[in-house]
Order: sequence, then structure tokens, then C-alpha cells
Amino acid sequence: MRRARPQALLVLPDHLLFPLRERIVELVAEARLPAMYLLREYATSGGLMAFTRDSNETFHRAASFVDKLLKGAKPADLPVEQPTKFELVINLKTAKALGLTIPQSLLLRANQVIE
Repeated sequence: MRRARPQALLVLPDHLLFPLRERIVELVAEARLPAMYLLREYATSGGLMAFTRDSNETFHRAASFVDKLLKGAKPADLPVEQPTKFELVINLKTAKALGLTIPQSLLLRANQVIE
């Protein structure tokens, strides 16, 4: 990041990196980069913002698939589903540390604003 000098960063979800999220957020903050994450836990750990699927909805849908399988449905007969509910989490404390002003219109759309 130091050599490339990006203007922003998008951190994709990776289950191997998830346990290191606090360190990743710390390194991004040291580089003074605005970053968007695709898992809410990064924003709650100090990242600028996260736009992600609604975990509760995803787990609810998964449970309905398990129920169908336990009742005898064949896996091949079940449809492939994409998330339909998403959530936006904005960390205002991090925005302030980066000298960023988040537009009110975006704050109003957020599911959670961390102050």
C-alpha cells in the first residue's frame, strides 16, 4: 500500500483473514486510507464502512434449506439463491479521524452509524 499509494481500499471477505480483521483495520488506519469492507465486523472493529449481506436473513434462508433437506428434498432440486437484503454500517469516528465528511443522505440510508 505504501508503494502503490492507492486513494481507497476495498477489502473483500476472506475467512482466513477474518481473525486478523482488527490488525487489518489498524494497518489501513495507519496508511490513512478510506476503506470499505464487505463484512460488518470490520466497521465495528474501527473500519470506515461496510456494505454487506444481512447476516440474519442469510442464516434464516439457510435454515429453511436445512429444513427442506431434513424433510427429504434433494439438494439438486433446491434453487440457488442470492442475498436480497443488505446492510450499510458507517463508522463516523473513523471518518472523522480520516478528515472525511459523510453526506447526510448516506447516513440516512445506513442501517447502523457508529459514533
